[in-house]
Amino acid sequence: MEKASFAAGCFWGVEAAFRNLEGVTSTAVGYSGGKSEYPSYEEVCTGETGHAEMVLVEYDPAVVAYEKLLETFWNCHDPTQLNRQGPDVGTQYRSIIFHHTPRQRVAALASKEALQRSGKHNRPIATEILPASTFYRAEEYHQRYYEKHGAAGCRAT
Repeated sequence: MEKASFAAGCFWGVEAAFRNLEGVTSTAVGYSGGKSEYPSYEEVCTGETGHAEMVLVEYDPAVVAYEKLLETFWNCHDPTQLNRQGPDVGTQYRSIIFHHTPRQRVAALASKEALQRSGKHNRPIATEILPASTFYRAEEYHQRYYEKHGAAGCRAT
């Protein structure tokens, strides 16, 4: 199994997009990319911790390629938005690919460049590509939120 990490706005809808892929063995929502340890949802929502809402994906590369995960990431949000997705505004909703390996970094950079060249979006791609940092699992009520509550709160994908 391998890990991949993505931030693309509200983590509920992003998690749902990845959970539906064949070859994804587990997902968890949480926070990464910030300066404080063990942040709570309430702290992250202030925008002061520097964390982004993100999804940690564990997958079987023999079943699903990392490039398919990248495709899902690009299609589940608007990567031209700097610090917002739909009604959600703040740095915690920014678009980031957190790479775990050099190969993931190269693939992420290539896919971002290809998307920019494709003309699909009229604005520049704002997505950051950063090394994976400490993942802080979000509170249990956020895990598999749509499976528990339906699509209420942020845009379903």
